[in-house]
Amino acid sequence: MASADQEINEPAGLNSARARVRMRVPSVAERVAEELRYQLAEGFLVPGAKLTEATIAEDLGVSRNTVREAFAELAGERLLLRQPNKGVFVATLEAGDIHDVYTVRRAIEVSSIRAGGSPERIAAVRAAVDEGKLAAAGKDNEGLGSANQHFHGAIVALAESNRLNTIMAQILAEMRLYFHKATLNAHFYSDWLTENEHICSALEAGELERAGDLLLAYLNRSEQQQTAIHGA
Repeated sequence: MASADQEINEPAGLNSARARVRMRVPSVAERVAEELRYQLAEGFLVPGAKLTEATIAEDLGVSRNTVREAFAELAGERLLLRQPNKGVFVATLEAGDIHDVYTVRRAIEVSSIRAGGSPERIAAVRAAVDEGKLAAAGKDNEGLGSANQHFHGAIVALAESNRLNTIMAQILAEMRLYFHKATLNAHFYSDWLTENEHICSALEAGELERAGDLLLAYLNRSEQQQTAIHGA
């Protein structure tokens, strides 16, 4: 077994080489997939829309092979659907997926808010609420939807965990696919804006258990609503 001195006297370049191994840089295809997830979460890509490699490659300045890799990654996440001889389409999620998605949301959102966060992270939650109020005042339903997504993303970001943020990015993209049907009701997002305000106020007051309880009840009601809209 190596002694402590032997460990200290390892070649000087070895530690930096290990660091380079640990610091994984996302591939271009992963960055393209991240951009497409963002467009899904923001509502720019709607369920059933056909996506073409050539168009996206040109828009993003990458190769078609890179786009194909990104499509494969998102298909694995069930955000896209590849149909033989037809092409690639934005997925239309099934009612049976709703409980699974909300189970993940309860696990990561509620635990994140109950742990609190830095003043900067809490301010980001407040900024998302204010963004929603501004959109509501302007009767901008799509903007209100994006603000709601930003609110829930900011809650998970309280934990300052890149892994949780990555999981949440996928969840937000999936949720927007569900919400497209729900937003046939023009008041869908505005109905939740008051709840967002109450949750944020409890967080700002340091009432973390109360904030978690409010958020849990919110998510439970949201799941029931989505189940009713999409069918059992």
